[in-house]
Amino acid sequence: MSSNLSARNTKVMNRFDVTSRLIAKLKHEEAVIGGIGNTNFDLWAAGHRPQNFYMLGSMGLAFPIALGVALAQPDRRVFALEGDGSLLMQLGALSTIAALKPKNLTMIVMDNGIYQITGAQPTPAAHVADIVAIAIGSGLANSAWAADEEDFQRLVEDAMTAAEPSLIAVRIDDKPGVGTTRRDPVQIRERFMHGLGVREPL
Repeated sequence: MSSNLSARNTKVMNRFDVTSRLIAKLKHEEAVIGGIGNTNFDLWAAGHRPQNFYMLGSMGLAFPIALGVALAQPDRRVFALEGDGSLLMQLGALSTIAALKPKNLTMIVMDNGIYQITGAQPTPAAHVADIVAIAIGSGLANSAWAADEEDFQRLVEDAMTAAEPSLIAVRIDDKPGVGTTRRDPVQIRERFMHGLGVREPL
């Protein structure tokens, strides 16, 4: 069975629910980088943590930022949440991550097949581009579609002890984000740096 068929056979889940399930599993000050738009709106709504970073305004930078954090703090687990449209803007990050092999990095792609926040235009992931196949082709062998919520939780648990970077792709519905991130870049940066132990609080 091809990866693309695997994608089509997965359950369509809800972004906020999946994000909440991830946050509930984090017990050791793991860093979480949220991509722009609804991805980080739902991260914001799932529960504030000083170790959360909310990307504002730049598509495709969640994985590169998470890579930097993972390399700088190799003893900390790092999760990055990104939409399919944003990832497609920055596919080169996947091969860079595969080459550098940060075993503490887990990438989660929320794939609804649309550029949701700009008007629901279809992304290439809707019909022709398979995120997991692209990731595997980029050298990220530990990449998989989550079949359903329970499978997502199992994949997250596996990633927490993996000896290589992991990518989990989740098919999601088109419901908007539950919250709205407070747009204060300085506050976001300072809180995150304090949460990672590299800056005193303001």
